[in-house]
Amino acid sequence: MELRDHIENDRLVACSVGAGLPGIEAAALLPERPSRLDRLLALDAWLLLAMRHWRGPWRTRLALALTRIGDASSWTVAALAFLGTGSATGARLGLRLAVATLLATAASQTLKRWLLRPRPTRAIAGFTALAENPDAFSFPSGHTTAAFAVAAAFAGAGFGLGPASLALAAGIGLSRVYLGAHYPLDVAVGAVLGTACGLAARLIGL
Repeated sequence: MELRDHIENDRLVACSVGAGLPGIEAAALLPERPSRLDRLLALDAWLLLAMRHWRGPWRTRLALALTRIGDASSWTVAALAFLGTGSATGARLGLRLAVATLLATAASQTLKRWLLRPRPTRAIAGFTALAENPDAFSFPSGHTTAAFAVAAAFAGAGFGLGPASLALAAGIGLSRVYLGAHYPLDVAVGAVLGTACGLAARLIGL
């Protein structure tokens, strides 16, 4: 069975993992001999459900703030701010940020619409997210892809931008799982994909 077929069956795997957990009812049983991908998706759902035990008021406020920072509008404002400095360094960083996030958005949205993995709220019976989903598809995380694209694009840029953007990207990725918008695997793949997009932006000479 191909990856896309497994992802489309997430509801069966995720709900089986959720059996016995508060608010989660099992919808089906795992196959007698689950494949490695079945086990990976089951672990993915289990980790997402386990994250609910860490939910609290101040953590939720922080996660929502990080997710808002990771929105496309925030990256647009940041790129314009760099370009508005009027310096050669600012212009280069602004263009690098813009290209990196555009590549990240194109790559993540293409994969989302090819693999069609449903969001946890659609795949796991009784599961609720703490933030609204911008679309119906989960894999990979667009917020995480864009954030790690910026982190890779700013690596070694000076002014502490590299470490700061990497820390921000990690926070944005964690916030997506915490809020229930994505599975951990969505975020992990988004980080790898975003890093590749950020490096691509650097390779074209920006």
